[in-house]
Amino acid sequence: MSEQEKPKTTASMSIADDCVVSFHYRLCQVKDGGDKTDWLEQSFGKEPLVYLHGHDNVIPGLEEAMVGKTEGDEIAITLAPEQAYGARRENSIQRVPLKHLHLRPGQKKLSPGEIVMIKTDRGTVSALVVKPGKFNVDVDTNHPFAGKTLHYELEVLNVRAASPEEIAHRHVHGQGGHHH
Repeated sequence: MSEQEKPKTTASMSIADDCVVSFHYRLCQVKDGGDKTDWLEQSFGKEPLVYLHGHDNVIPGLEEAMVGKTEGDEIAITLAPEQAYGARRENSIQRVPLKHLHLRPGQKKLSPGEIVMIKTDRGTVSALVVKPGKFNVDVDTNHPFAGKTLHYELEVLNVRAASPEEIAHRHVHGQGGHHH
């Protein structure tokens, strides 16, 4: 993208549809009694998450909580499963031939609880190893956070207008986003 084609960043720009947002986050699970687990994931100290707002590129509850926020805003939010990764689907255990998995180079063995990537006709999906075998593996295709109430702490780092190309492609291009 040439310098004049780059969308301008405005410190006071509010998050709305067709904005590119970068933010840091940390997340933990909220247990049934209301206690929180240790942090399960976080981007602080690493690369921030960058997404195109209004195009279903982050979970619904986060996208909704970000509307109207600006650079520097901090958010703490607890999301029910329906606002996050959805309810756990029953009957989601599947037996998959090992040849359909994306394994790390040299990886020969799988362990229960390991996250694997499966090649499907709809692209690559992640799954949790339930029972590894010699030729097949039983996996749970629910998202690992499905059915869980999650607590997030976010810091909005940057908000800018998306380019027409990013809007047409429904995702961010360039640094922190998708490269064609």
